[in-house]
Amino acid sequence: MAKRVYQAWKGSNKFILGGRLIFGPDAKSLIVTLALIIVPMIIFCIFVARHLRHEFSSDNAGYAVLVVAIGFTIYVLLLLFLTSARDPGIVPRNAHPPEEVMRFDSSASVEIGGRQTPSLQFPRTKDVTVNGVTVRVKYCDTCMLYRPPRCSHCSICNNCVERFDHHCPWVGQCIGMRNYRFFFMFVSSATLLCIYVFAMSAFYIKVLMDERRGTVWKAMKESPASVVLMAYCFISLWFVGGLTGFHLYLIGTNQTTYENFRYRAENRLNAYDRGCFSNFYEVFCTEVKPSRNNFRAFVQEEVQRPVLPSERGAESEMEDLGANPRSKVEDDLDIGEDLLKISQRRNIEIDQDVQSRGSNGTPENSMMVDSPMASGHRAPTIKSENRHSSYVRSGSWEIAPEVLVNATFTERSYTPSSETRL
Repeated sequence: MAKRVYQAWKGSNKFILGGRLIFGPDAKSLIVTLALIIVPMIIFCIFVARHLRHEFSSDNAGYAVLVVAIGFTIYVLLLLFLTSARDPGIVPRNAHPPEEVMRFDSSASVEIGGRQTPSLQFPRTKDVTVNGVTVRVKYCDTCMLYRPPRCSHCSICNNCVERFDHHCPWVGQCIGMRNYRFFFMFVSSATLLCIYVFAMSAFYIKVLMDERRGTVWKAMKESPASVVLMAYCFISLWFVGGLTGFHLYLIGTNQTTYENFRYRAENRLNAYDRGCFSNFYEVFCTEVKPSRNNFRAFVQEEVQRPVLPSERGAESEMEDLGANPRSKVEDDLDIGEDLLKISQRRNIEIDQDVQSRGSNGTPENSMMVDSPMASGHRAPTIKSENRHSSYVRSGSWEIAPEVLVNATFTERSYTPSSETRL
């Protein structure tokens, strides 16, 4: 039965629902992230928002605190799902290296089996033009392709990702071209949620102080859940709030986290910066490109690619350099076995013929007549089929030592005796 793409996937991703959802290899970290969001919100709804239902002038206004908290939490979880469960922009791998740049370098030869053969070389980099600026892209040995601009290979997911930003362990997925928008919205929404919970918890402490006419310490003792939530949101704000501010700067300058950390010291010209407004428009208002991978499609059998003229030229170049196109000894051993069988069969026929003639005449005359050397006849030519396949690409036409031994034995079988020479 044919496999689907997600079943034969070479990356480190994890798939669920038959390849409809794709996660990173560290998808289990999502459980921690979900717990850090859901547990505090449950505590807030039970111990804080529930008591604020009737603390406003309008009877129904207090319910808005609870509804907003639940709705905002669902919105944040939805953004987390859209960030971690979709293709971040994975570039499909090639089955073969790019043929248009394949070349044989005779100067960099490799010694194989005692013979020097030219090695296959690829240019490690290639220059492309982006917005009038020359950008250098690199060749990926794993995916066997030249990475598009702003693309990088994630060592955790083992994929090349377009507009690679970073791999986030909190969402268990790479952040790239197709999910960066949702990642930023998730982080910024989590920041707003922390501010909301902190503000409502502080407001509830104020309500308790007014009702009991006590100090802030007495109010905090009466509602320890509010104190815990305030401390938790204050600490979380340093993380998600700082991350939101940093990515606002990256979006305004049209950079990625990877580019900012790697090229910051080099003072490179940013070829992608088109102005603050255009940069924000590109991230939030442009259409998300469809995935380049159909994970539910069936894997198609690889078609035997034809021999290219460049490869034929490479083979002729190998021949000019003295490299032998065949190297496997098994084929030579087969020829040696054929030589041995034919020579043994011929010796038996000659012995039988000599014995039959010896009974009728002198052995010398009979051997002189029947000897291939004396009669002027040529020795039987042994023909073998030309064997092709993989030997033609890289190997040796040299005959192995075992074949030379068999050939020597055959020559000795046909060597005339001393009586024949006389």
